[in-house]
Amino acid sequence: MSKITRALVSVSDKSGVQDLARGLAERGVEILSTGGTAKAIREAGVTVRDVSDFTASPEIMDGRVKTLHPRVHGGILMRDQDEDRAALESIGGAPIDLVVVNLYPFEATVARPDATHELIVENIDIGGPTMVRSAAKNHARVAVVVDPSDYGAVLEAIDGGGPDAAFRARLAAKAFGHTAAYDGAISGYLTSIKDDGSRDPFPGTLTLSLEKAYDCRYGENPHQQGAFYVERGAAAGSMALAESLGAGGKELSFNNIVDIDATLDAVREFTEQPAAVVVKHTNPAGVAVAEDLETAFRNARAADPVSAFGGIVALNREVDEATAKAVTESFIECIIAPAYVGGALDVLRKKKNMRILATGEMLPADRGGFTFKRVDGGVVVHERDGTGIGEVRAGRVATKRAPTDAEMRALDFAWRVCKHVKSNAIVFAHEDRTVGVGAGQMSRVVSVELAAKQAGDKSKGAVMASDAFFPFADGIEAAIAAGVTAVCQPGGSKRDDEVIAAADAAGIAMVLTGIRHFRH
Repeated sequence: MSKITRALVSVSDKSGVQDLARGLAERGVEILSTGGTAKAIREAGVTVRDVSDFTASPEIMDGRVKTLHPRVHGGILMRDQDEDRAALESIGGAPIDLVVVNLYPFEATVARPDATHELIVENIDIGGPTMVRSAAKNHARVAVVVDPSDYGAVLEAIDGGGPDAAFRARLAAKAFGHTAAYDGAISGYLTSIKDDGSRDPFPGTLTLSLEKAYDCRYGENPHQQGAFYVERGAAAGSMALAESLGAGGKELSFNNIVDIDATLDAVREFTEQPAAVVVKHTNPAGVAVAEDLETAFRNARAADPVSAFGGIVALNREVDEATAKAVTESFIECIIAPAYVGGALDVLRKKKNMRILATGEMLPADRGGFTFKRVDGGVVVHERDGTGIGEVRAGRVATKRAPTDAEMRALDFAWRVCKHVKSNAIVFAHEDRTVGVGAGQMSRVVSVELAAKQAGDKSKGAVMASDAFFPFADGIEAAIAAGVTAVCQPGGSKRDDEVIAAADAAGIAMVLTGIRHFRH
């Protein structure tokens, strides 16, 4: 155990700091602090000693230098040995047993639209990381806290005689992760600045900071180990921060996590109406929109009920009891939605192995950001493929016949689904639901044939979306044979004229969007 008698508290994120200060004071701990943190602690009615009094040196340069002092760092770095104690006493210092620090909001400052380079640089914390690193290095004696969620555990540890070695080591590991992520963000910002002062979206140095959430039962296959890591600062509404509401169901597997993320990504395309997406192996098996959520789900499942068995379901509205009952009529592995109301949770929890997740507010489809793919020795990075909303209506009608209003609505729907299907991707759809999906084939015409086979008689009067151009007319001819009446695709093939001619010969409509949506 390491008894806590003196704490240095200096935080940018002041959530919980007043309660922490009260708890420390009640336990007889002397509190040292600076600036705004000291002010907040005093406002809580807690006695605090200014660091400038402890060091007998005033803050200088508008607060740039306040904790960079031998009495501070000597107090933190002092080992439990006579020579160190004597050295500290010789400069008028005293041991510091607990360091509570979190850093200037550098990333939040960079994200501000009005942030100047000067303001961003001014928000590079120097004293904070230095104290954190000193305390983390000396975790044999000192406890360092960078996360407000640890305040309660620290007070409990003090009640038990002080933080033990294992707890101090865990806190130190978290602290070094905190400063590493902070330095990575600074490096990323500075290496993104071009000579003309503009920002390169792909900085010269890219640092990813991830925290382990939990071990998966296994990886993609049982012979592979796996774990789930969460980005620092992950957005609310993401898969990473979804709340588990199940009643004793199994932990999410590696495949569950990947599939849920793909399902969420697809359902975000549809904000105008209640929507349901059923995914299997990251590909949409069925997608539907309707006036109510239950109908949307039933239509999505009916698009391919065989593939929906054991699938992942995402819904874009609060789940009511009627929708929950519909979901439980067949085996569904996981369900994710903004929230659950009425008796929906009670209904879903009767399925003991179903994973039930809530996102809260849904993230927008066009939220920006980047996606990554790991390759041996590196990663490839690109901008997130944004929403497909409006791309069909903004496209060019290439055929003699233009789509009807109903066909245009169906094309818009099919196009938004198609961008979430693995290439080569083909989607057959009506206005409010998919009827056939051809995914992941090396030949585009084979994807068309698969979608047509799945749709069966429902392909008659359907529309077709393709994520990339048709290299030959055979894909269009297969769609025409299945009964498709309108098509949307990017165009851009050397044989576009042949493809368009085939459509004209059959009297079907075709829209060229000029935008490709490969997904690998």
